Amino acid sequence: MPETYTPTEMMTVAAARALKSSDVCFVGIGMPSAACNLARLTHAPDITLIYESGTLATKPSILPLSIGDGELCDTALTTVSVPEMFRYWLQGGRISVGFLGGAQIDRFANLNTTVVGPYAKPKTRLPGGGGAPEIATSCGEIFIIMSQSPRAFAAKLDFITSMGHGEGGDHRARLGLKTKGPTKLITDLCVFEPDPVSKEMTVTSIHPGVTREEIKAQTGWPVRFAATLTETPMPTPNELAVLRDLHARTARAHGSA
Repeated sequence: MPETYTPTEMMTVAAARALKSSDVCFVGIGMPSAACNLARLTHAPDITLIYESGTLATKPSILPLSIGDGELCDTALTTVSVPEMFRYWLQGGRISVGFLGGAQIDRFANLNTTVVGPYAKPKTRLPGGGGAPEIATSCGEIFIIMSQSPRAFAAKLDFITSMGHGEGGDHRARLGLKTKGPTKLITDLCVFEPDPVSKEMTVTSIHPGVTREEIKAQTGWPVRFAATLTETPMPTPNELAVLRDLHARTARAHGSA
C-alpha cells in the first residue's frame, strides 16, 4: 500500500466516488457518513443527504456520532418525523442510494448487524438493524462500505439483518422487491460488484498495491474476479486534504464536547 494514504482513506475515497450530485442518499453512521460527506465536499456538491432521524438535505460540518447528533438537525434543510421519513421518503421510492455498513457480509451481500454466534446465546450482540433492513429493500440501489477480513466476510452469516441478493440470482424479484439491491461493495482492498446473473459479489477493481492473494486471504468464501480487472485510481491530494480536514474538525468538536 502506498505510504501517502491509509487503506481506510483509500476505501473512503473509492466509496465517495461512487456517488454523484444528483443522488438522494440515505446515509448510515460511521464510514458511510464519511464517504457521503467527502463526496458532498468534493465532486458532488448538490447531493441530498438524508439521515434516519428525519434530517433532509443536511450539510454537517463534522461527522455525526449518531443519527441523533444535533449537527444533523442544525444543518438540515428541514427535519421530518421518523414515520414520515420511512413511509413517505424511503418506502415511497424517493431515495436513489442507500449507503450501509455492517459487521458481517456474505457473498450475496446480505448483511448482519444483529448478533455474532447463536441468536439465543450470542458471542457478541451487535447494535441491531435500525432502519437498515428497510433501506436495503426500498432504496433504488445500495452501496456498502466495509473493512475486509475473514471474520467480517463470512461464508455463512450468523444472522441476516438486511437483505442483499438473498440466495442469489432472481431471489429479490421472487420476493417482490423492485429495487436493485447492493450494486457496489467497497473495501480497504478492492471494489466488488454483483455478477449480472448469479448476483455473487465479484471483484472488479483492486486498490493500488493490493494483490489477488491478499483479497483471497481476507475473504471467507472463494473469491471471484471479473474477466477484466481495473486498478482503483489513487486518492488525489484534494480528496485526501478534504477528508483529513473533515476528520480533524470532527475530532476537535467531539473532543471539546
